[in-house]
Amino acid sequence: MTTILAFDTATSFGAVCGVMPDRHAHAPRAGDLLEAVDRLVEDPRAIEGIVVGRGPGSFTSIRIGLAVARSLASTLDVPVAGASTLDAYATGMPVVDARRGEVFARGPRVCKPEELDVDGQVLVGDGAIRYRDVFERRGGTVPPDDDPVHVPDPLLLVARAGPFGPAAEVEPLYVRDPDAKPSA
Repeated sequence: MTTILAFDTATSFGAVCGVMPDRHAHAPRAGDLLEAVDRLVEDPRAIEGIVVGRGPGSFTSIRIGLAVARSLASTLDVPVAGASTLDAYATGMPVVDARRGEVFARGPRVCKPEELDVDGQVLVGDGAIRYRDVFERRGGTVPPDDDPVHVPDPLLLVARAGPFGPAAEVEPLYVRDPDAKPSA
């Protein structure tokens, strides 16, 4: 496959998407993903596959990304592959804000920022920005807030994705139960 659309919606950076080999677009909210895709893709029929970030991250935002991947795959009759949002970072230790005073880290796992061993590490991602003070007190380094290393690169997901197949087989990567619970 040569024309692969890749995107991730799991972080507070909204929707980030790319088309191989090196075109990128961004939308400030996960729900605006299709607008970013429209800016990148002149002819949707040229897309030969889709790679979607599966999380961990915002429950609702992950669902938006997966729904868009499934809809596009069905419409375009192309296969889909998934990858962890944590694999969308080229350098450093990725830390995604998990809300509730917690972060998602490699493993994947969810924990308090104080529970990560960050001494001598460079931390990247929205969780690194949010808990900068905690990480720096514990010996970690966090690049400036506006440094692009904090934004997931969807094209990195392509190299780190699982096998391509039916869209329905790509499952979200939830590290904890959702906040919303069915009523009894």
